[in-house]
Amino acid sequence: MRVLVVEDERVLADAIATGLRREAMAVDVAYDGAAALEKTSYVDYDVIVLDRDLPKVHGDEVCRRLVARRNPSRILMLTAAGEVDDRVEGLELGADDYLAKPFVFMELVARVRALARRTAPPLPPVLERAGIRLDPGKRTVTRDGREISLTKKEFAVLEELMRADGAVVSQEDLLDKAWDENIDPFTNVVRVTMMTLRKKLGDPPVIETVPGVGYRL
Repeated sequence: MRVLVVEDERVLADAIATGLRREAMAVDVAYDGAAALEKTSYVDYDVIVLDRDLPKVHGDEVCRRLVARRNPSRILMLTAAGEVDDRVEGLELGADDYLAKPFVFMELVARVRALARRTAPPLPPVLERAGIRLDPGKRTVTRDGREISLTKKEFAVLEELMRADGAVVSQEDLLDKAWDENIDPFTNVVRVTMMTLRKKLGDPPVIETVPGVGYRL
């Protein structure tokens, strides 16, 4: 899951981003509305956590423009105003959900995950392929009944491969979904993660490298 946090209070923005990353999400941050519009012009985020009161371009206007250009991202609007009229106004702008400040962080996580499920095509709650069973909710992986302990990045990469259902997944797609904009596009982190993931999954090998294209499970 890739999330954009748009919040001008830097301490809060960075705290939200850190917390979401601990939940195995890839997170980018924008500190004003103009930066948010720029980032969403070249990245399709699953969810955008959008503060309403932003500098440069107001959050309401960011929401309007995203809706106007039919951006596929789901929008969770944040605001210090928690009155019913404010919530209604935010939703009428095109936001998919609304959360008033201050909020409980785990509620934010739950709402982000719920919105991401609307973005993605329907999938079984538990993914199974080649003897591997991956439960995204419980964050568990087994192969032929043997439990496998994975890091957050290994889990995210394996999940993307399993969701592809046999199709090839490029390195660029893996970087886009499992990491964030701070990752060097020329890094070998995908290759290294794939190497450790293959070792943990064991024999016979189930992840195929398609030269010049990507990886397939």
